[in-house]
Amino acid sequence: MNDITQHLKDVFGDRLKENESMAKHTNFRIGGPASWYLEVRSTEELLKALEIAGGNRVVIHGGGSNTLYADQGIDALFLVPALREISIEDNRVVAGAGVLSGLLARKTAEAGLAGLEWMISLPGTIGGAVRGNAGCFGGEIKDNLKLARVLVKTDGAWVLKEMTSEDLKMSYRHSLIKENQELIVVEVVFELGSSDVETLKAKLDENLAKRKTSQPTNVGSAGCIFKNYEVSDSELETLKEKLDIPEAMQSSHRIAAGWIVDQLDLKGKQIGGAKISDVHGNFLVNDASASADEIMQLISFVKTRARNELGIHLQEEIQYVQ
Repeated sequence: MNDITQHLKDVFGDRLKENESMAKHTNFRIGGPASWYLEVRSTEELLKALEIAGGNRVVIHGGGSNTLYADQGIDALFLVPALREISIEDNRVVAGAGVLSGLLARKTAEAGLAGLEWMISLPGTIGGAVRGNAGCFGGEIKDNLKLARVLVKTDGAWVLKEMTSEDLKMSYRHSLIKENQELIVVEVVFELGSSDVETLKAKLDENLAKRKTSQPTNVGSAGCIFKNYEVSDSELETLKEKLDIPEAMQSSHRIAAGWIVDQLDLKGKQIGGAKISDVHGNFLVNDASASADEIMQLISFVKTRARNELGIHLQEEIQYVQ
């Protein structure tokens, strides 16, 4: 351990932090200490840090949304790809993995480019958004993704490759990156349409207003906890015997997880400092110094109720790292 610490200090100096509380770096405001925490500012620095890490565990940390870290801490090198450059040429937009999603939505709208307005209220970074094929308000990352430049570990060496949404097997809130820790997004290329700037800005404002009225704000939260529930025709018919499912959900064959929590009458349910939001059933909030264990207990409680009472098997959208 001393060898990697000294080597990282030799290269990155005071930027390396040891025993860094991850509660300081997550939207949940939860998480024990990381053995090492390092912000890298270029692909070259990222590659150097990976080389120094050797066989030690590496965790790629983005904006801290959609993530829950264990209370007891994690023996790993946490790397933050602070690759924050944005370039716009015609309808082509290139963004580093560390660019904040909301910032990119605003920059593209101001340039008269349409397609990312839904992203204005999305927490976290572009790299993380690609990893989970993030989406809201009817849009998702893969809709406008031209390609992602990804570091791929092949035969022990990291190689930069260009991968399309098909290569990344992007689907509802999922990509190959979730399955393979040896894929790291460094840059993303979008192709967008054109539109009137004022119309786009109005859409940004509309989406932000929706978020403020429909989701909890100013509390520790990782965003949506569960994926919306996808159903087949036969399962839908069975569920309709138990639930008065809105027509839009029936048509899309996707039942909103927050709506399911509402049907279970679980808003406000609390375990320790972890609470289901009174505003939105698919949000868990850190109400009073919650622990990761309490969050996981509450997630398990909701999943058990949904399974036992409705036959619905909810899946987490957030990532638990321990």
